[in-house]
Amino acid sequence: MKNENDKSWIQFEGEQIFATYIFNSILFEKPVLKKKEHFLLQHFKGWVIETEKPEFNPGEATLMDFRVSQHHKTTFVYVMPFSETTALVEYTLFTEKVLEPLQYDEELKNYIKSFLKINSYKITEEEFGIIPMTNHQFPLTEGNIINIGTAGGQTKASSGYTFRFIQKHSAQITESLVKSGTPFRKQSAAAKRFRFYDSTLLYILQRNKLPGDKIFSLLFKKNKPQQVLRFLDNESSLKDELKIISTLPTWPFFKAALKQL
Repeated sequence: MKNENDKSWIQFEGEQIFATYIFNSILFEKPVLKKKEHFLLQHFKGWVIETEKPEFNPGEATLMDFRVSQHHKTTFVYVMPFSETTALVEYTLFTEKVLEPLQYDEELKNYIKSFLKINSYKITEEEFGIIPMTNHQFPLTEGNIINIGTAGGQTKASSGYTFRFIQKHSAQITESLVKSGTPFRKQSAAAKRFRFYDSTLLYILQRNKLPGDKIFSLLFKKNKPQQVLRFLDNESSLKDELKIISTLPTWPFFKAALKQL
């Protein structure tokens, strides 16, 4: 992809295809990190399992179950039921390296047996993914090339949340096209604030200053779930953010914050 004379073009099967704007979601390579930038991987494997008898409450999901071993650092399982007999069980880690393929399977088997207490089930679907968790500032635009998705910085550095951020970003681009005829948009004033929070937490997770399971457990134990979710979605008020931050261990976060200034 390149820009040329106010036009953008891509090379495809030996042919140049020109367009006024190109929307790119491909992250071609790991970014070169600058000072105070951090990089972890969120990697996960999930099974959709089907049981012979009712085992799940389809109205109740498990967001982060930290009862699993933390020897790889931040590790949890989430369970998303689709019915009383079908659910997605996903084993997730925040680490610098991925595991061997069989390790994910063993951990999923152990969780289903030891924590869900299910012995008889069949696997109907599998998924595996890797999401970069980094405070590196990906360029939103390069000339008339508009980066979207992870390539456009829409993966939250401290949690790996991506889907909702992509939806909001796409809606903003659409609104800009309708109002001004261009997809270019300015970042909100709050964006820098949330970037600072993410950088601080990512520093702590990567340097192992505090266990990830302790941090996320405290967030949900000492705050209302709705407030935490708004905070993780970058939609909280400054008042709520200060309250949430005050429930975390003061000294480790204060030192980490100073490192990110």
